[in-house]
Amino acid sequence: MWAVVPVKDFAAAKQRLAPVLAAPARAALYAEMLDRVLAALTAARGIDGVLVVTNEPSFARRDVRVVPDRECAGQSAAVAQGARILAAEGHRAMLTVPGDLPRATAVEIEQVLTGHERMTIVPSRDGLGTNALALSPPELIRFQFGTASFEPHCAAARTLGIEPRILRLPGLCLDIDTPDDLALLQAMAAA
Repeated sequence: MWAVVPVKDFAAAKQRLAPVLAAPARAALYAEMLDRVLAALTAARGIDGVLVVTNEPSFARRDVRVVPDRECAGQSAAVAQGARILAAEGHRAMLTVPGDLPRATAVEIEQVLTGHERMTIVPSRDGLGTNALALSPPELIRFQFGTASFEPHCAAARTLGIEPRILRLPGLCLDIDTPDDLALLQAMAAA
């Protein structure tokens, strides 16, 4: 299975952290979290490759495939672009995760893949967002990423007669969007 990771321009990333972090610190934090996500994906058994959809000029890694974000219309459009590419190449499944999961691990990614059939979903910590989504085939549903995407993604699967497999995994559930998320991450690191 291939993974698709949509990557924002670093300078525009993590705007909701502006009350506690200046722009250069937000960009550096996002780049560090992205590195951790990509390291976890490339180390996970069952991930055949990683496709990054981005226009970030400073992004460069040899262990992933990079394609330009043609639409520049957000996470859903970038993931849909990746899904179309993979489907056109004959891949029968994909996993998508965002780049802001600093506690993502190869072990948890492997848990998503193990037992996956049609749709496996990992919600965000608050249960509203989607932090990992595995689909077979890649274009199984219309992507609806955003603050409250978990229920719409599940509903889209159920419309097709598919009961989504839901996993709550602590590393994949923690995305860093708000000052409270950042404080939680810092407290975990200090413990």
